[in-house]
Amino acid sequence: MTAGQNRIPVNLDYAASTPMRAEARLAQREYDDSELAGVNPNSLHSLGRKAAARLEVARREIARSFGARVRPSEIILTNGGTEANQLALLGLAEGARQRDRKRNRVIVSAIEHDSILDNLPLLRAAGFTVDLVQPCRAGHIEPAALVELLGDDVALVSIMVANNETGVVQPIRELAAVAHAAGALFHTDAIQGYLHIPLDVTELDVDAMTVAAHKIGGPVASGALYLKNRTPLRPRIFGGGQEAGRRAGTQDLRTQLAFAAAASTLAPHVAQERAELQTLSDKLYATLTAHPRIHATMGDYAQADRLPGMVSIYVDGMDSEELIIKLDAAGFEVSAGSACSSGSMDPSHVLSAMGIGREQALGSLRISFDDRVNPSDLDEIAQTLLSIVGAA
Repeated sequence: MTAGQNRIPVNLDYAASTPMRAEARLAQREYDDSELAGVNPNSLHSLGRKAAARLEVARREIARSFGARVRPSEIILTNGGTEANQLALLGLAEGARQRDRKRNRVIVSAIEHDSILDNLPLLRAAGFTVDLVQPCRAGHIEPAALVELLGDDVALVSIMVANNETGVVQPIRELAAVAHAAGALFHTDAIQGYLHIPLDVTELDVDAMTVAAHKIGGPVASGALYLKNRTPLRPRIFGGGQEAGRRAGTQDLRTQLAFAAAASTLAPHVAQERAELQTLSDKLYATLTAHPRIHATMGDYAQADRLPGMVSIYVDGMDSEELIIKLDAAGFEVSAGSACSSGSMDPSHVLSAMGIGREQALGSLRISFDDRVNPSDLDEIAQTLLSIVGAA
């Protein structure tokens, strides 16, 4: 029996999904025990009206987490971040083109999540041209690089707040400004950064922003799209008038109440959490990169604008699968910056776009956590990983 089998596994893969917070679980239990359990919030009878009122309370709480000046009517509730991203990407592009027929081009970054990139064929099938803006070696999308691609035919620019593999945070306010100067709409996928760093959609001046509840301790299959008032959007799901006609389908009151509870718990403490987790991640980066074979994926981690609860590295001469299996055996759950499937590994499109070589990219690891982390677990995984690398 290995050492890892003698201990409760330590989950350090919070960038993939987070355990539900006590407040979110309580919201679901209270719903389950209430007269509103299973009631359709679109029904006209008294219970339906009560359910609708509770849904709007949840919407207001979620809206506040986007910024103090956000209206509840600007929040579209969805069944998760992937749906919200598709609605934003395809719906905004079509909406912009309906308003101005010459706008038939979309720009996205080369380091977006697959929930954006895998929808690009649908854009092309709809007659849009798609351009990819490339990151610099540190993983940033520079405003100057975006300016080079912009023109009066661009309908939409979509660039994520923070990368889900490296944690690098993008200069969204500056990117949105140059997109707007060219007359394009601007969407940002904030799923990884939402309520982990301060984000106010009004200050960022974005037209749309997507989030997902399960990245903040809320339930899976629950997300939201912020859509600035009067921004054109063509719906993607039809069959009902829910969400002001922008997204058909009966809303899941249970998950949205839990989403609102998690958001309300985190929102007042984002700045404090960022400072505390930044200290922990800085220490972990320093400990690991002191080894000559371990490197931060973005280069100089100390100078990088990055998420506080994520450490992204690669190890020379070792592959991610081997590292993950050995750390798992030692009781630590982490993930890779490259996709593993059917026994084969392909380098991460994110790391490849950043200019990291294939062999280095295949040795990437992502360690991620939030405010519930035990600092001693980070010390232990650092020493365990150093031992694994030293023995290889």
